[in-house]
Parts: sequence; C-alpha cells; structure tokens
Amino acid sequence: MNSYRALISVSDKIGVVDFAKSLEELGYEIVSTGGTFKLLQDEGVKAIEISEVTKFPEMFDGRVKTLNPYIHGGILHRRDLPLHVETAKEHGITGIDLVCVNLYPFKETISKTDDFDEIIENIDIGGPAMVRSAAKNFNDVLVVTDVNDYELVIAALKNGKNSLEFRRDLMIKAYEHTASYDSMIANYMNRRFNGGFGEKQFIVGSKAFDTRYGENPHQKGALYEFDYFFSNNFKTLKGEASFNNMTDINGALKIAASFGDTPAVSIIKHANPCGFAIGDDLFDAYEKALKCDPVSAYGGVVAINGKLDEKLANKINEIFVEVIIAANVDDDALAVFEKKKRIKIFTQESRYLVLSDDEYDFKHVDGGFVYQQSDKVIDDEVKNAKCVSKREAYKGGLEDLEIAYKIASLTKSNCVVYVKESAMVAIGMGMTSRVDAAKCALAKAKEMGVEVFGAAMASEAFFPFRDSIDEAAKAGIRCIIEPGGSIRDDDIIKAADEHDIALYFSGVRHFLH
Repeated sequence: MNSYRALISVSDKIGVVDFAKSLEELGYEIVSTGGTFKLLQDEGVKAIEISEVTKFPEMFDGRVKTLNPYIHGGILHRRDLPLHVETAKEHGITGIDLVCVNLYPFKETISKTDDFDEIIENIDIGGPAMVRSAAKNFNDVLVVTDVNDYELVIAALKNGKNSLEFRRDLMIKAYEHTASYDSMIANYMNRRFNGGFGEKQFIVGSKAFDTRYGENPHQKGALYEFDYFFSNNFKTLKGEASFNNMTDINGALKIAASFGDTPAVSIIKHANPCGFAIGDDLFDAYEKALKCDPVSAYGGVVAINGKLDEKLANKINEIFVEVIIAANVDDDALAVFEKKKRIKIFTQESRYLVLSDDEYDFKHVDGGFVYQQSDKVIDDEVKNAKCVSKREAYKGGLEDLEIAYKIASLTKSNCVVYVKESAMVAIGMGMTSRVDAAKCALAKAKEMGVEVFGAAMASEAFFPFRDSIDEAAKAGIRCIIEPGGSIRDDDIIKAADEHDIALYFSGVRHFLH
C-alpha cells in the first residue's frame, strides 16, 4: 500500500503528467478528477478517480465533486493530534498529503465571451476550497498551485527538503492564488453590474522584482505587475532598476510610446519631461530632444522608440544619463557603456516601445486610494479639435499641436508645452498658476538659448484668463490648443484674434495631479 496520497485536479495541464509520474515514483497514490484523471490515465499514470474516494458520484454537471468529508477530512485532519488520527481512522478517511490544484480559467473565459451563464460556470468552487484546506493544514500537507513549482516540489521531496518552511512558503502562495482569484471575480462583477465602482475595489499585482530600496534608502520597495507586463516587456541589460527609476521610466515610456512607430525620443528628469522630439531617425530625434534642456537631462532617463545602435549610444554617452530604456538594443551599443558603472540600460525587446494600456488608474492618499478610469488621449483628439479663431494653424502646425498636446496631457498640471518643428522647445509643469507655467517655460527656453518664436503651444486644461495668450504672443507663438470650457472662453478667443494666433479647442481636459 502506498505511504502517501496526492490529489491532482488542474485546469492548466502543462507539466502535470510528468509531475504525477514523479510523485508515483516517490510512492504517492494519485487521486484525480474529470479531465485531469482522463489525461493521467491515458498517459499511464495509475490514478484513481475521485468518486472512488468520496463514494459519491460527481453531480450537477460537475458543480459538486470534491466537497466531501473524505476529501476535506483527508486534507484537514492534523496528524499530530491522536484524536484527529483516530477520528479519520474511525470514518475510513485516508490522509491526503499533497494537493495540486489550479483553478477554472475565469480570466480566459471573460476575455473570450460575454455569455454570463458560461462565465458563471467558470467560477471554481471545489478548487479554492481544496487549496484553502491544504494551505490551512500546511504543517502536514504540501499545496501546489503554480505549474512552475512542480520541479521544485519534486526536488524537495527527493532531497529531504520538505521542511515546514518550504510548506509554509507554498501555503502563502496558495492563499495569494485564491485571494487573487476571488478578487478578479469580484472586480469583474462590479464592472459588469456597478460600472466598475463597487463597495470594494481590489488591486492585485504580482511581484516582478525587488528594488534596491524605495524612494529613499530607509524605505523598502518592489515592483508589482499586472498580467506579467514587465516580465514580458522589461529586460535588464545593465544595472539594477530602483524605485525612482521605475517611476521615471514610466513617464518617459508614456510619452515616447504615444506616437506609434515614429522615431521619437523623450528625456525625463524626476518624472517630468525635459526633452522630446520626433526626428528623421532616432539620432536626429535625440539631438533635437536634448536641445530643450541639456542641463536637466544630466542624470535623467532617455526613452527610445526603436533601436539603440552604436551611433546613438556614442551620442548619448557624451553626457551622463542614469537610465536608458529602448525598444531594443544592439550589442555594439551596449559595449559603448561597458565602462560606465552608473548607467542602467533596459529594453522591451520589441520593435517599438509598448504600453500596457491599463483600463484603470489609482493613487494613494493618506488612509486609502482614489481610483478612476485611466485617462487616454484619443488619436483623433487634435484632428477633431475645433478652430475657434479667425486664423487656422500653419503648415505642420497641427502636427506640432498634437505633440505639444500629448506631452501636456502626460505631465503634471498646471502645464504648458511649446513645440516647434516636431521638437519640444519649452515646458512649464506642476505650477500653481497656468500663466506662471507659461512664463517659466519661456524663461527656461531663453536661458537655454532655444528659439521659441513660431512654435505651437498646448495646455492640458483651459486658460482661465487671457494673460497666458498675451505672454504667448510676446514669444511669437503661432498656434495654441487647449480644451476650452472656461467662462472666459470669449476673452481667450478675442485675445488670439488680436494677436493673429490660431486657437483650437479640443473639448477634453487632461489634468494630471
């Protein structure tokens, strides 16, 4: 008679046959259900069907099959308590020493169908119950919920490493598994029936990696991801990403990736853009982006919407930048930075930079978090903007307005952005007054020796007074885009006409606080 018993019931059947065969070799009797049982039997595993253990048939189209004292008693009774052992023996309950379960594919189901009946049937009941039972009794039972842990578990059993600490780690992972599963179901139901804003909101991420520390050395930090986004789209080529690096990379990526397959480069410092351009190629784009504010670019983050090659690497290497994130990087480019210890280089290993397109956004506030639908700039937002002035934009002006508008929408409010010939030439962000943002941007451009005359200007929210338009006119701005919607819109339009400036209203505000 076998010394141990394992219960295997999985939706994701990758690797399960080899896992079951390895358990058999170690003396485990295999108990299984439904499709898993059939697969194991077909592959030569001497599994027994769960109904032989429960002495009860599966019923209600499989809704009830493992919710049975012979199963949960076998999992939950404590082997160190004589009364538990005696009770199990009295009722003919055989111990289950390993539970290998992964759950009905709820996420896959909701991604492929809107049929509510089918969705309901893909809510697992018995699986989470078995996982929670096994996790609760981790002192005696191994609980395996991750296909990537099969080899680890077999190695532990073979090498005498099946320690309490090992089982405890699997227990934690099991509760993470069921908690995230239930959270996904609750969130889905709230999105379907409550507009996404129910009484509870669950934010679940998987750890991608630990950061060296948080924003400061006395804080711990880590990056958590949705749907394996960083696991699939973030590879370290040099250095180690810090907490602050990741927030800066986020800002740089969002801007550089907002322009499709164009050769775009953005430069970020402390989460704020200090350079951006679209060029004839990436080298040209970087040169133009750097001109905006080369002082702030020192120690900044550069995002490259394409390949980092040797020529561009040598150009970037003329100053110190802390981080480069590129769609892809060739070996010759990487070699350029080999002796630079402080630089960090990451890639998405894709043709162009990609974004996750998260549906929702949230921000911590003291005591909780605010949660919202993600803000997005629609591709045709500028094209569909209404010209409210007598003059229309100059040739190429709409393209410059679109660049300025997208940058403004992705930058801390209050924000004003100036773009000329596809390159950002000035920016004022995070100011308490919109006219201060406009003036600050122009003052910085003058200090940097950057020509603003003839540029396009964008604001992420309406101008409350005409003073910003008057300042723009003094600087030689030729066209402006803003959402409109102020009670003083007529004054703003009048000011634009007085200065012969093309003015467009998009009708959409893009505050970023």
